[in-house]
Amino acid sequence: MVDIYRLDKQKLSLPLQLLLRILAVDKNDAWTEQAGLFADMDWDAFIKLARHHRVHPYLYTKLKEIGSGYVPAPVLRGFYQEYCNNTFIMLGLSGEMERICQVFEGIGIRSLFLKGPVLAVDLYGDISHRTSCDLDILIPIKDLFRAEKKLEELGYRKDDYIDSVLNDWKWRHHHTTFIHPRTGIKVELHWRLNPAPSKEPGFEQLWSRRRLSPVSSHPLFYLGKEDLFLFLVTHGARHGWSRLRWLLDIKQILVQSPDPVMLKRLLKANRTTHIGGQALVLASQLLDVWPQPALLPLMAGNRPGKLAEEAMFYISRMVQLHTLPLPEEVERYHKRHLFSLMTVQQRGLFMLSFLFPYPEDAKTLPLPKTLHFLYLPLRPFLWAWRKLQGERHEKGIDRLL
Repeated sequence: MVDIYRLDKQKLSLPLQLLLRILAVDKNDAWTEQAGLFADMDWDAFIKLARHHRVHPYLYTKLKEIGSGYVPAPVLRGFYQEYCNNTFIMLGLSGEMERICQVFEGIGIRSLFLKGPVLAVDLYGDISHRTSCDLDILIPIKDLFRAEKKLEELGYRKDDYIDSVLNDWKWRHHHTTFIHPRTGIKVELHWRLNPAPSKEPGFEQLWSRRRLSPVSSHPLFYLGKEDLFLFLVTHGARHGWSRLRWLLDIKQILVQSPDPVMLKRLLKANRTTHIGGQALVLASQLLDVWPQPALLPLMAGNRPGKLAEEAMFYISRMVQLHTLPLPEEVERYHKRHLFSLMTVQQRGLFMLSFLFPYPEDAKTLPLPKTLHFLYLPLRPFLWAWRKLQGERHEKGIDRLL
């Protein structure tokens, strides 16, 4: 018998409780016994939650099943309009995804699509049931500059937010971002699934386990089922599971029954067993989906449960991690949570990374590129100088996002 940590759900708002319940239930015949959940509901707060958690298109399909006897007609109409809008967005992303894939293929660049329409079809069976605001494409790092050049030829403009000293971008970051000024479509070119100090399979391993997506007549490849689970749980954990969409993805992939032996082996090899356990605790207790018996040991012990309890901070407060600057309380909490997700070895590597030069060092003392190696011994002194001047320290752990 596996002893599983019990989450504290007492302080969740009534709209959030209803949202979780609707996402959890697969059949509408249970609602006659739970009519009280809809009584005196603050529908404005409910709608705000659905939008924040990016689950409104999937939610519309469930609300339509429940019917107007429980859900006000104006609320249903509003969700239907957003469902239609999302369908048009996803169709546009599907077409652009195929175009980029063909262009990359034409110059010999292999690509794996991480999310977007391929994920919607794989997990939900319909591109309309999941939201996506961009295309995430994983390619070998050796092809990065050629891929960037092709995107620019297609009209995309690079968002040059990455400053780098001594090529630290290769491990401090994990993707570059391009935006098309006419269509507004955003493309993230990944050379890693997550930023360092995470451990993960290399591109060749992921490519060898790739799957062919049915979303297009042109061959489009995406991650194997177990690799997808690894990516989704590490991505969700890194963002504090602040969007229920990511947890709903975990529910959908668990329904597909991934290979438990391969999954446990993959999580162990990449030192993410505790993160997989965190996702399973959250999915089982918030969305009422339980993994196969062979995966239950991942949920055992204090660490997965405590990490899941930490994630409740984000879920219960509608935390917006991508809206900067973060409130001071959220920033402090998130730094601690990211650190708690790391293994002992990863924490050591992360602390050592502070000894490697940061872009702020080059701004404090500009040197010719041929002398950038001097930033290595100068790093402690430049850091101390900025502290004396009262400047804000490097983002450090925030770069993991």
